[in-house]
Amino acid sequence: MPLSALALTLGAAVLHATWNVLLAGARDSEAATAVATLAGVALLAPVAIATGGVESAALPFAAASAALHVAYLALLARAYHGGEISVVYPVSRGVAPVLVLAVGAAALGEGASTVQVGGVLAVSAGVFLVQWGPLPGRRDLLFGLTIAAVIAAYTLVDAEGVEHSRAPAYLALLLSPAAVIYTAALWIGGRGPELRAELRPRAAVTGLFMVAAYGAVLGALQLASAAPVAAVRESGVVIAALMAAAFLHEQVGSRRLGGAVLVAGGVAAVALG
Repeated sequence: MPLSALALTLGAAVLHATWNVLLAGARDSEAATAVATLAGVALLAPVAIATGGVESAALPFAAASAALHVAYLALLARAYHGGEISVVYPVSRGVAPVLVLAVGAAALGEGASTVQVGGVLAVSAGVFLVQWGPLPGRRDLLFGLTIAAVIAAYTLVDAEGVEHSRAPAYLALLLSPAAVIYTAALWIGGRGPELRAELRPRAAVTGLFMVAAYGAVLGALQLASAAPVAAVRESGVVIAALMAAAFLHEQVGSRRLGGAVLVAGGVAAVALG
């Protein structure tokens, strides 16, 4: 992997972990998620318009992905509302690639190599370690697993949809309605004051990091193949755990940190295998 691609991928991992930590540490994670996503869409829109390139064949995939992203935003925000990112993040980001691999093996007849099987076992062990503890760990585990299922679903959908459009335009096409629908649902539910309270620079920064993380991955993919990029990107699982301890004061001991490392290594094996 070229050094420039490695730098971009590590940057994407840091940015992705950071915006998740910002949402987890917000006064109201649900309102913050809505406002930050709208800010991200606003920042992405000029790039999407400038690059263009959306075929009509992409629309059904974008619509399906938008619906899945509404669920993703709602689940992520609710998980961070009283939950611990050092559990939710490794479980959701680690299990999702395993589910994609499983679907590929079951539905598409794609085999799994020995390295990939080892990666699945490592992810399983890591998930066990990060959630082991009192009842709150079980609650965060359930959220993480559910979010992972949604991530796997939209990953499979987007893999097809992006074949019919340029990536920035496709992302804007699915993220815009998802952001509007989620924000509208909170507004209708009487959360207007909380939404207005999140109209501050922190939300704009979070939205910027959302878009920048995606842009950095796209840049890395232009310089290196997908497998090593996907593997290195999962270092964000460990980065998020360290940030949770440093900035959110979560109890990230050696067991949970070791679990995060196992998850990251397992996903890297799945990607590279």
